[in-house]
Amino acid sequence: MPEYTIIDVDTHVSEAPDLWTSRVPARMRDAVPYVQNDGHGRDYWCLGTKRIAKAGLAATAGVGTMKHPPAGYADMHPGAHDARARLAYMDELGIWAMVLYPNVGGFGNQAFLKLGDPELMLTCVKVYNDWQTEWAAADPRRLLPVTSLPFWDVDAAVAEVRRCAALGHRGILFTGEPHTLGQPVIGDPHWNPLWEVACEYDLPVSFHIGSGNMEGGLNRDKLRLYGKMATFTELSVEFFMRNGMHLTDLLMSGVLARYPAIRFVSVESGIGWIPFLLEALDYQFEGNQVREERSDFDRLPSAYFARNVYGCYWFEQVAPRRLIDRVGVDNILFETDFPHPTSLFGDEVRARIDNGLGECDAATRRKILWDNAAALYKVEAPPAAA
Repeated sequence: MPEYTIIDVDTHVSEAPDLWTSRVPARMRDAVPYVQNDGHGRDYWCLGTKRIAKAGLAATAGVGTMKHPPAGYADMHPGAHDARARLAYMDELGIWAMVLYPNVGGFGNQAFLKLGDPELMLTCVKVYNDWQTEWAAADPRRLLPVTSLPFWDVDAAVAEVRRCAALGHRGILFTGEPHTLGQPVIGDPHWNPLWEVACEYDLPVSFHIGSGNMEGGLNRDKLRLYGKMATFTELSVEFFMRNGMHLTDLLMSGVLARYPAIRFVSVESGIGWIPFLLEALDYQFEGNQVREERSDFDRLPSAYFARNVYGCYWFEQVAPRRLIDRVGVDNILFETDFPHPTSLFGDEVRARIDNGLGECDAATRRKILWDNAAALYKVEAPPAAA
C-alpha cells in the first residue's frame, strides 16, 4: 500500500463527450455542449455550430503541450477522464485526495450564461453536478467534488448548494468577479443567502482563476506582434494577478466582517504575490482611515485574510522557501492542477515539493501538504497502514 502524504486541492476532470447530450431532456439536446470530431482525428467541444475548444487542450499532462495538445480522449492520460485511472495515478504519487473542478462550464461556471435560456442553464449546471458526483463515487473519500453554481439566480444557487451538500460535495465554485458578468459586486447584500448557506454547511467558496468575463480572449494585435504562445503566457500570468484583484475586492467588501466563519480559497493563482497585497492593503486602509466610514471593520485586511482565506501554490519555488511566514502557514494549500497544461505531472510533483519545502520543518510541510486541506475539505483519513 502506498504512503500518502499529499492532498491536492485543485485538479480538473475532462468531461465525458456525452455528458449533457445523454442527460438533458430531448427538447434541449441540440442546445447543449457536445463533442465532435473534425474528421482529422481531433475532438472539439462544440455549442451549436460553433467550436468552443479542443477537447485535448485541458488534458495535456504527460502527453502533450499547450501548443501540441492530444487530439482526443484516446490520446489523453487516462486519469484525465477515467476515475479509476485517476486513483491509480494518485497512488503512484502518494496523493490521497484531489479536489475536482470543471473545464467546459468555465472555471467559475460562467460559460453557461451563453446559453441564454434560464431553464437550460440551470439544467446544464445540475446535470454537471450530478455527473461529477457519480465520477467521484469511484472513491468518495479521495475524489472531492465542488458544486458549480447557477450564480445568475441566487435562490437557485442556494438550492443547488443544499442539494449537492447532501450528495457529499466539499466546496462551492463561485466567480471572483460577478460584476463583469452582469451581477452585483461581491459585497452587495444580494449575495448574503449564498454566504449564509456556505456557513450553514461549512463549505469553502472557491475563486478559481479565469472565473470572470473571458470574452476578451487573446489580444489580436499581441498575437500578431508577440506570437501565440508569448501572448498566452502573458494572459496566464494576468489570470494570477486578477485573482489578486478578486482577493482585494473580497477583503474590502465587508463580507468577511459579516460572516466570520466563512472561508474562501484563491485557486491556481499562487501565493508569492499575497504578502505585498496584504501589506499594501493594510497601509492604504490605515492611511485612508477606512474605519471612520466603515465601522463594520474590526481588524486590518491582513487579519481577515489570516482568519478566512487560503491561497494555493504549485510551481513556485521562491515563495515556499522565503514567504511562508508572510502568507501564513495555516493559509497555504498545495495543488497540481492535473491534467492542465500548467500542471505538475509525475516526478515533477515531488521534485517541486522537495525543492520548495526542503528547508521547512516537518510540521510546516505537513500543514501545507495535508493538514490545512484535510480540515478545510473534511478529508477522511486513509487506512492506518497507508
